[in-house]
Amino acid sequence: MSRQAILGAIQRGLKRGPLPADQRLMLQARMAAHPRHIIPKRGQLEPEARVGLFIHYLEREFGTAMRLPNLAAVPAAIALYLAEQNLAPALVASPHPVLQAIPFDQTPLLSVRFGSSGAADAVALQHGFAGIAETGTLMLPSGPTRPVLNNLLPDHAIVLLHARNIVAAYEDAFDLLRAEGLPPRNVMLVTGPSRSADIEQTLELGAHGPRRLHVLIIDGEP
Repeated sequence: MSRQAILGAIQRGLKRGPLPADQRLMLQARMAAHPRHIIPKRGQLEPEARVGLFIHYLEREFGTAMRLPNLAAVPAAIALYLAEQNLAPALVASPHPVLQAIPFDQTPLLSVRFGSSGAADAVALQHGFAGIAETGTLMLPSGPTRPVLNNLLPDHAIVLLHARNIVAAYEDAFDLLRAEGLPPRNVMLVTGPSRSADIEQTLELGAHGPRRLHVLIIDGEP
């Protein structure tokens, strides 16, 4: 079914026709301006303090983080994490240019496949578009270089995030996303590993996605 057919069916269900000209112009102006409501002061900090706040809330929500000086330090950091978790030295990585620039060949015992996760993949490496300091949340938009399955299927999600992309508030992250151009089909906002307490109020990790979330924060340039 085409987009127009879907929108037409919704209009008929609501018993509404096209918007009047004045309402349409008002809606277009609001969408173009992106007005902001009250933004919490908590994240309005200098860059270094924002990184610290992001890590604080990430760890409070059962995630872990490691700060690294550059991309060259990533392979050893991943190998260390896998060893600590008693995992095989293998992972699937999203085909993002930043991830493809990581010198994995310098760690020959680490097996890296670029692509989308399958049922047999225990660990995935994803590129984080932005971090939101006020809640320790990751913004993970979808796209050809950011497969959604890499955020959902594996038990262990490793996300590479540049410190310069840790912003104060959600509004700042969406500003960055709009600056990229056309919106993605899907945007995931991830705060810690997947969890649920729906059954008898008992917290279970990995209910709808990864059981572990590990963020590698790159302080310097590649």
